Amino acid sequence: MTWDLIRPMLWRLGGAGLLATVTELSGLGLMATATWLLMTAAGQPPITALTVAIVAVRALAISRGAFRYAERLAGHDAVLRIVTEVRARVFASLTRQPGLVARRGDALSRMVSDVDAVQDLVVRVALPAFAAALAGAVAVVAAVAIDPLAGLVLAVGLLICGLLLPAMAARMTSSASAELAPLRAAYAVSTIDLVHGAADLAAYGAREAFEQSAAGTATQLATVEKRLARRALGVDLLGSLVIAATAAGVVLAALAQDVPGVWIGVLAVGTLAAGEIALSLVAAARKRAEISGALARLRPLLAPSPAAAAPAAAPAAAPAAGAGAGKRQIRDMHASEPQDRMHNPDLPETAEHESAERETAEREKAQPGEVRLDEVTVRYRAGGVPALEGFSLTLPPGSKTALVGPSGAGKSTVLGLLSGAIAPSDGAVTYAGRPLPEEAYDLVGGLFADAAVFHASVLDNVTLGRSSTLEERNAAAEAAGLLDWIEAQPDGWDTLVGEEGAAMSGGQRQRLTLARALLHAPPVLVLDEPTEGLDPQHADEVLRRVLAYAGDRTVVLVTHRTAETSAFDTVVTLA
Repeated sequence: MTWDLIRPMLWRLGGAGLLATVTELSGLGLMATATWLLMTAAGQPPITALTVAIVAVRALAISRGAFRYAERLAGHDAVLRIVTEVRARVFASLTRQPGLVARRGDALSRMVSDVDAVQDLVVRVALPAFAAALAGAVAVVAAVAIDPLAGLVLAVGLLICGLLLPAMAARMTSSASAELAPLRAAYAVSTIDLVHGAADLAAYGAREAFEQSAAGTATQLATVEKRLARRALGVDLLGSLVIAATAAGVVLAALAQDVPGVWIGVLAVGTLAAGEIALSLVAAARKRAEISGALARLRPLLAPSPAAAAPAAAPAAAPAAGAGAGKRQIRDMHASEPQDRMHNPDLPETAEHESAERETAEREKAQPGEVRLDEVTVRYRAGGVPALEGFSLTLPPGSKTALVGPSGAGKSTVLGLLSGAIAPSDGAVTYAGRPLPEEAYDLVGGLFADAAVFHASVLDNVTLGRSSTLEERNAAAEAAGLLDWIEAQPDGWDTLVGEEGAAMSGGQRQRLTLARALLHAPPVLVLDEPTEGLDPQHADEVLRRVLAYAGDRTVVLVTHRTAETSAFDTVVTLA
């Protein structure tokens, strides 16, 4: 996790850590006080001599439960807030840069299992370790107050349980745990392939092979988990032996110093209780090693929110809107088919600049600038054949540009360059005369080929949680040709579309994603096959409405239909 995620929750986490420490001390004090009470009561002293101890036992028993509840409440409140932010960032990274994860099953594993590792890191690693360290230190101080030699023996035993054994557990676990996250991701991929691709696999006679592959992955995963369980059992048994030996050493040290029998019993039972607390460090170290692979897989996805990525400087004066209108240019560009995807790491932005950057983004939305690709070359793999080479393109504000060409010619690569999802290997991409921000979706964005449809309502799919008025949504849906269908549904905007839009036709699904792109359209609107799945007549009508809706925005259209390019100022043909 990055510091900007933890910092807002620091006081909550600190409070939860102190509550966890008090909880452990309450348990330790309860065991020691109860032992003193029982051994003293065996001598049948006056009841008044036991009153304080009796009240203390009751108070510690009640407070332990109360403090545990408060600690869990505070700890989970903090960690769930952190997990919410982490999951949002992971989702945003996956939607902005889908090339980071090759398969949907792997993306699902990162969104669920890997993000849950963040919760384990706080609740099952950090908080228990903090509480165990403080409670162990208090236990040693109390033992030293009773008998220094016994306190020294206790300190040695707790150091073994709290430092040596956790290090051993982490080392024994780390080798196997490095395999866990990839195996769980592979298992998720296999499961989704078998469930969602059952019909295709059966049609091609590949179901049995895929089932065998999935079974092999499941067997590997079970083998690794069993190996981890056996190693954990061995370390736990060793820890129990160390605690027993420490308790015996404390008793012998106390006997050698002629400590009264009651206090010897208190030291013995207190040592066992303190040892149990110290062994929680073993469990914490083991869990930390187990989730290290999941946390490593999350790091590339923990990028700052898009709101923090706008440029800090005010935009330069933009050329007059519509510059170059009426000039129809046909240019032939040659590009090779892309081999693989690449991505750029997102640069973190400080919280102090977020407000100013948002204001800058709003100003740039009102006054879009010219976008230029200057002699850009894109290689998806080092030393590979370039997907684009020496490609230049100028998009004046308000211009309408169409990219046409066969599949694999590089049209989607151009959109990736314009939106900042792909960084050029050579050349430069500029907006209003400045380098394009790495997260430029407030400036350049729209409909891409991999637009997702979620198992949710039409409203949720179109807005994606962003605020909008009914009039704005209706206008976007009407421009996309979807409003009539929405109004014809009994539930209207609350109509569920099914998983991957299963309750809609292909054309309706495409218009749904188009309405989403139009509702949140930035100054430069890029559209990758927006009329795919529509018959030519409806496609032309939808495109006409889209261009009218776009108004003075710059529009870049990717299409295979040359008939759709008649309303565009510039047509770029990639071959």
